[in-house]
Amino acid sequence: MASWAGQPSVKGSTESMRMALLTFSLVGIQFTWGIEMTYCTPYLLALGLTKSRTSLVWIAGPLSGLIVQPIIGVLADRSKSKYGRRRPVMLIGSVLVAGCLITLGWAKEIVGHFVEEGEFRRSCTVALAVVAIYAVDFAINAVQACCRSLIVDTLPIPKQQTGSAWASRMVAIGHLTGYVIGTMDLVKIFGPSFGDTQFKQLTLVSAVALIISCGVTSWAVTERVLISGRDADAPNKGIIEIIQHIFKTATSLPPRIQAICNIQLWSWIGWFPFYFYSTTFVGEMYFRYDAPHDVKQSKDALGEIGRIGSLALVVFSSVVFFGATILPILIRSPDGENFTKRPPAAIAAVLTKFNKYRPDLLTAWIWGHCLFSSSMILTPFAHSFRSATFLIALCGIPSTLSSWAPSTFMGMEVNRLSTPASSYRRLSITSPLELASPITPTTPTRLEQGAIAEKEDNSSTGELSGLYFGILNIYTTIPQFIGTFISMVVFALLEPGKSPELAHDADPSEHHGTDGPNAIAVCLCIGSMCTIGAAFATRRLRSLYRDG
Repeated sequence: MASWAGQPSVKGSTESMRMALLTFSLVGIQFTWGIEMTYCTPYLLALGLTKSRTSLVWIAGPLSGLIVQPIIGVLADRSKSKYGRRRPVMLIGSVLVAGCLITLGWAKEIVGHFVEEGEFRRSCTVALAVVAIYAVDFAINAVQACCRSLIVDTLPIPKQQTGSAWASRMVAIGHLTGYVIGTMDLVKIFGPSFGDTQFKQLTLVSAVALIISCGVTSWAVTERVLISGRDADAPNKGIIEIIQHIFKTATSLPPRIQAICNIQLWSWIGWFPFYFYSTTFVGEMYFRYDAPHDVKQSKDALGEIGRIGSLALVVFSSVVFFGATILPILIRSPDGENFTKRPPAAIAAVLTKFNKYRPDLLTAWIWGHCLFSSSMILTPFAHSFRSATFLIALCGIPSTLSSWAPSTFMGMEVNRLSTPASSYRRLSITSPLELASPITPTTPTRLEQGAIAEKEDNSSTGELSGLYFGILNIYTTIPQFIGTFISMVVFALLEPGKSPELAHDADPSEHHGTDGPNAIAVCLCIGSMCTIGAAFATRRLRSLYRDG
């Protein structure tokens, strides 16, 4: 079985500081995702792509998640680097993402340096932009895989719930920061020195933010070093063997892990169009129903739609951040006990009554699916910026739960696979146990390898987190292919031409009409119906926990 050198540790004098440093990399990752989701769809439309062709570009996300995260997860699981298994990938990947982002922002200038003006230059610009988007998605998926696995690897079992809650907060902060910056006119504030368009300056800011955030987490965390292990002792396995290993594991998952994956499968058919098209949806509602004439004729329509869409998503992200802060207090953690400490007599009755009515995380997750579904099913009836923003904002709480719950339950189950029932502790968000810095061998978890690990034929805690989180990501990406196909068909039927709001260089005869239902709203509505399936799948997971 696996043997390790050293113990995982996180810098910081308090548990809150250590949790913040451990999860800080997610701020940069989510900031980057936010910029891509906010601006890249209108950016591609501005280059002259139709919505149906743009939807094909977004196969990059699910394709990279399907390929990169599981393979990188397995390779990182086997790594014997003296710097740890996750941090080298995080740092190298963040630098690659930064380079691709800058290439995306300056695609026109790069192509213009080599190709003369004309239709061929426009085609080359589109091609370079699409390649850059694919490269960003592939590289950032590798970074994200290791950031998530690092949390599972580092935290003791009773702190997996708390770590996932902190990860949700950092995701919310990344979202909120990105969208707030997106509402600003950066060219007016900083001048053209860092780029003469909003999009260029945002790609530059995103590149710097990702490198800094991953650098901070890598500096703060010390990983264990893998000396030997079941998979690490077979480093010469090729890609085919790795894929076979992933496939074999994915087709024989434990029941609870399979249930978590099923929830992701259903829910992400709904979340995919939301994350990739909501900004464009809000911007189109504004341009079609609320915008004055001079705004419609703006030379930087991309910037205008991006800023309006970002304003709506600032409201959404504020709700996400509020939820990530408040919900862990209001919701019972999985397997949580009523109290881990005796409360003061003066408030014991109040706390007892409060705890009696606190919903558990699975129940809250079910209601989150229902709220998302009921909000998005109304999008075809939104005919103003305000109504579209209101519907987007309602999805803030479901978004918090969709980020928090899967990681929590997957982290629990991955650790349970390597923890004997006799040594497994019930989880409680109010547990008085603090994450020591460094984590000491006396911590009652399986982070360390001791005599028990030598006797048991089990993986160490977090040893295979890269594999299982990679498989979870497969179930997150498969519905994105489904969502891409649905959106491609809807766009081809309802809005087959180029965007009248963005594609100003195109002949007016090539623009699609705006009299019928908004195609993005129809995609959001279809996705909302699939999310109902996620609610039933979550009920199935709850029954598995109740049955023991």
